[in-house]
Amino acid sequence: VPPEKVEKAMDEVEKYIMTRQYKYVFCPETTDDEKKDLAVQKRIRALHWVTPQMLCVPVSEEIPEVSDMVVKAITDIIEMDSKRVPRDKLACITKCSKHIFNAIKITKNEPASADDFLPTLIYIVLKGNPPRLQSNIQYITRFCNPSRLMTGEDGYYFTNLCCAVAFIEKLDAQSLNLSQEDFDRFMTGQTSPKKQESDSFSPDVCLGVKQMCKSLDLLSQLNERQERIVSEAKKLEKDLIDWTDGITKEVQDIVEKYPLEIKAKSQALAAIDSENVENDKLPPPLQPQVYAG
Repeated sequence: VPPEKVEKAMDEVEKYIMTRQYKYVFCPETTDDEKKDLAVQKRIRALHWVTPQMLCVPVSEEIPEVSDMVVKAITDIIEMDSKRVPRDKLACITKCSKHIFNAIKITKNEPASADDFLPTLIYIVLKGNPPRLQSNIQYITRFCNPSRLMTGEDGYYFTNLCCAVAFIEKLDAQSLNLSQEDFDRFMTGQTSPKKQESDSFSPDVCLGVKQMCKSLDLLSQLNERQERIVSEAKKLEKDLIDWTDGITKEVQDIVEKYPLEIKAKSQALAAIDSENVENDKLPPPLQPQVYAG
């Protein structure tokens, strides 16, 4: 049997099985894929301030064609999560990568190199923040036809995506040629590179451009403030729940330690004027006296 037919038959079997078993084998509860997804998503969200210049990305989004390629690349990498078959997910990565190569080629007017591709892929991942990224990578690794991951352009692009995610997870000040102080300030939201760039505008820059940069910086600050407020609100909610649970537990411990005992009703005391032998020792009652006025 020709290798091409064997490959095609394996693809059809993979499609048939994985389409029907997808909900059972994608991000299963027995793994920590979901935990990794949340960690990567949070990490990428915290790195929203990273600029193409910091990553040495050879792409100019000011060129309309390049901007369209960047949008298509982001769309493809996000669309990966909607596919069920490993081969289809891998195809999304390949399409994304080809759009990246085209964007670099248009910007530089020459074929892109591997050194140009990886930084741009990292930038695309940071800008797109694809959903369930780690789960999709693990799903492809576990169930995709091994020959596709070992050879060919699909395997090459997939390997670069894994490298991009690993770089993002370990990204630090040295990776971006920043001082540790600036890196910490950017990560905590105290300032942003865009604000520093807007402060360094030359007097010849158009007033509209300055105003636009200020507006973008303001929106960025408002977004960071909103994220901090949401984070603090969730923390407050958790503290209130913990406090309520703690009070409830203390009350239960006290009730168990000092149980409430209801005693039987004691016999009522005899009234003073009732017929009682012990009342003989009481002084005689006062008699009303009438005085003539």
